[in-house]
Amino acid sequence: MKSSAVKKLLPRLRNHMGLLILALLSAVVSISLTLLIPVLVGKAIDNIIAEGQVYFEAVTQIILYIAIAIIGVTTCQWLMNFLVNLISFRLVRDLRRDVFRKFNTVPLSAIDTNSHGDLISRVINDVDAVGDGLTQLILQLFSGVVTIIGTLGFMIAIDWKIAIAVFLLTPMSLFLAAFIGRLTHRRFTAQQILQGEISSYVEEHVGNQRLVKAFSFEKRAFEGFDKYNEELHVVGFKAQFAGALANPSTRFVNALVYAAVGVFGAVTVISGGLSIGGLSCFLTYANQYTKPFNEVTGVLTQLNTGIAAAERVFEVLEWADETPDKNSAPLKNCKGRVTIEDVSFSYVPEKPLIRHFSLDVPSGCHVAIVGPTGCGKTTLINLLMRFYEVNEGRILLDGTDIRDLSRDALRRSYGMVLQDSWLFCGTIMENLRYGNENATDEEVIAAAKSAHAHSFIKRMPKGYDTEISEGGGNLSQGQKQLLCIARAMLTNPSVLILDEATSSIDTLTEIRVQKAFAKMMKGRTSFVVAHRLSTIKESDVILVMKDGNIIEQGSHKELLKKHGFYHTLYHSQFEKQ
Repeated sequence: MKSSAVKKLLPRLRNHMGLLILALLSAVVSISLTLLIPVLVGKAIDNIIAEGQVYFEAVTQIILYIAIAIIGVTTCQWLMNFLVNLISFRLVRDLRRDVFRKFNTVPLSAIDTNSHGDLISRVINDVDAVGDGLTQLILQLFSGVVTIIGTLGFMIAIDWKIAIAVFLLTPMSLFLAAFIGRLTHRRFTAQQILQGEISSYVEEHVGNQRLVKAFSFEKRAFEGFDKYNEELHVVGFKAQFAGALANPSTRFVNALVYAAVGVFGAVTVISGGLSIGGLSCFLTYANQYTKPFNEVTGVLTQLNTGIAAAERVFEVLEWADETPDKNSAPLKNCKGRVTIEDVSFSYVPEKPLIRHFSLDVPSGCHVAIVGPTGCGKTTLINLLMRFYEVNEGRILLDGTDIRDLSRDALRRSYGMVLQDSWLFCGTIMENLRYGNENATDEEVIAAAKSAHAHSFIKRMPKGYDTEISEGGGNLSQGQKQLLCIARAMLTNPSVLILDEATSSIDTLTEIRVQKAFAKMMKGRTSFVVAHRLSTIKESDVILVMKDGNIIEQGSHKELLKKHGFYHTLYHSQFEKQ
């Protein structure tokens, strides 16, 4: 899994190959100058023979060279860090954009079956963790490889025997780093998953704080959060503890290597095979040779977090997209005839919901759908909109299978108002234009008047330019629903779908809106999901659903005469309590 995530990240670097090459060249120059400094220091030491025997001219010149090398190292390191961070930021930008685009291309079922808070955590926290880990990975990869090759070459040039001893002792450090890396990866993965769960929990309770307070759920909400938080604390502690073992462990091994070099080097100096300046140079190289291993293990925690986060991000990116549209041509002159032929559907295969459902709705027909909760009313709407695909059978619009139409063309033929009103941060005018961005101000105001929203909008501080807070928090539920109704009216659809569209507005306004709907639905096909049966008495056809099947069908009067399920359902709403 770890190598898989890294392999999936590496191809994304190809789009930034120019910056990558420049960063690599900066790393090569920086490290080459860094490796030159110990040679200069060694020469300076060799020019200090004894008290009163110092070649000041040579030492001064060497110090000047060292100063120039340090300036070069500093400049190149700054450039390398700048370029690496630039690459990382751009990769994070592209990755976050791809994840968000994926949310808009996968089937709705993929969103419905995953915690929204966890998905938010993936696009924010996990992508950030990938960027941080990637920055460290690139920096260590560039500087580490060049440093190891360069120092090893210099050490061989100075004394190949000691260099080989250093090279043979290095695998101990690598073994420790690899062992601890495998040990910690599982824990860092668990940590990222728990972060997603706690984000989901917080998002759910903050977004529904009114309900939390209304039911005095504060204590239990905190207890639930505390449980997640404690689990995250335990898992995070174990992950950080295991990750923190890597750096001191490898530093201990590297210290042993450094000590061995010191002992062997001293013996070589005594035997005359190496100067004191050469030994000083060699000890510096031995330290620089092991430095990349120390640095890698030092950021092992961040790397493991990034890799675990990358796995979660790529899991989303690998979700299957919606089946592609067969036809992208626009739907012209839609009449609104809807035909449902022997449709079966279930969200979960082992739990069938709609079975062998057929219906023919002529153009301009007003269809009401009623039934107990969970009978399949909203599911039918989901199928009409192609939010979900039918398992068997087909649905036709004007005689064309909706699967042969583009989703865009199909959904532009519908106007939809849901029970759960949704508004985004922006002005009221921007929210109303959401479904028809080319609408004029006059058309927007006319739609608002038809939905009886104009009067309360004019009372707002800035009228139609009033900013709506997140989720419409500065509006009542009824006001939000009126805006959603006006937004649907502005689209001027061929087919109108109302799913409990007036459930949150007062009775007087509901009567007015129903009249506006009646005017709007004239000549249009409409589907109305309703629990208040008094609102659908004038429907052309009422479909009574139960357990995914239509058990009764007819007008209001016809269904009452049958004394069946609808008769019982209708009178249960008006019998005396």
